[in-house]
Amino acid sequence: MNDRAETDDIAVTMTRIGRAARDAARRLARISAEQKRHALLTAADRLRADSAVILNANETDVAAAHERGLAPAMLDRLRLDQQRVEAMASGLETIADLPDPVGALIDESQRPNGLVIQRVRVPIGVIGIIYESRPNVTADAAALCIKSGNAVILRGGSESYFSSRAIHASLAAAFAGCGFPPGAVQMVPTTDRSAVGYLLRKMAAYVDVVVPRGGRSLIARVQRDARIPVLGHLEGICHVFVERSADPDKAVPVVVNAKMRRTGICGAAETLLLDDGLDDGTARKVLHALQEAGCELRGDLRARGLDERIDAAADDDWGHEFLDAIIAVGFVDGVAGAVAHIERFGSGHTDAIVTENATAAEQFLAEVDSAIVMLNASTQFADGGEFGMGAEIGIATGRLHARGPVGAEQLTSYKYVVRGTGQTRA
Repeated sequence: MNDRAETDDIAVTMTRIGRAARDAARRLARISAEQKRHALLTAADRLRADSAVILNANETDVAAAHERGLAPAMLDRLRLDQQRVEAMASGLETIADLPDPVGALIDESQRPNGLVIQRVRVPIGVIGIIYESRPNVTADAAALCIKSGNAVILRGGSESYFSSRAIHASLAAAFAGCGFPPGAVQMVPTTDRSAVGYLLRKMAAYVDVVVPRGGRSLIARVQRDARIPVLGHLEGICHVFVERSADPDKAVPVVVNAKMRRTGICGAAETLLLDDGLDDGTARKVLHALQEAGCELRGDLRARGLDERIDAAADDDWGHEFLDAIIAVGFVDGVAGAVAHIERFGSGHTDAIVTENATAAEQFLAEVDSAIVMLNASTQFADGGEFGMGAEIGIATGRLHARGPVGAEQLTSYKYVVRGTGQTRA
């Protein structure tokens, strides 16, 4: 097939998908809360029933990823097991039981002329979601879009193609069995990158917002090429700042968990900041605990002076998303120094302080301009499930519409409903 024919085929396919999604969105906006709940519970059961098929598809993806030399952190994101399939199913059940955001009254006021003005949540319409190696996003995204009354077009990465297709097939069968329109949850049926380009540049008539979830190159491409509004996040360059009053019994487990629980997720800490006023004993405890957990440390001059095993940090280690058992370590001048460092090198994702000083805590929480700021807690809690959302599509780091974990509520807009009794304007 020649290039022109392939391009034409993609245009036809994507236009068909877009039209089906737009039609489905109109119908989904009118589906009741109980219908959505029932469909999500049915989908959870179907995922469990289809787990063997899903895991077999995942084995194909993982084997191919091994052959391509995918990094360990990326392999961890890609790999599914029975526990992770169960987590997907449980996530759908949690989302099903959340309050339905559609139709919720945000606020209400009455004007002097008697008009009652209400602001009411409504679905956005059609959501395009482009993601990379995490196949569980297929289930999370579909469930959140259904809960919020939106149709969704999913485009997973080539490395998770078979896993995502299997998950999608299971969900689509469940939703179809519950009478939902076939365009409610669709998956782009090709790994051809031109399909993404077509979605971003040619489908503004069908897609209302695009949500990218992946690395720097994906986010940059989407933001560069999109002719559709983008709800995206930058890298997860997360910091933990250990302030001079920190309790080492809190600091050690928080720092180790923030870095090492799962190194390949966007909520993993990538930089450890230590207060200039922190005593050397506490600093060494934190550094040694990281090393014992298998973490490589790259530090500034003072950090290296505390432990000769610490390598010198390069300039580009600051503000770098390692997604691996590596962390940059530097000393800063109190809260002000930490805030300045995060402002320069952070991505606006998640940043944490460990401290027993209430004044320092409140200064950090107020002055760090990130989507999520934390006190005495691991950055790995930056997750929609941990926030009570059941799941999330991603962590939005922008400042418009939604910020932080993007759950069902964040996938709604609103409209004004004005109720009168015959008023006319002079």
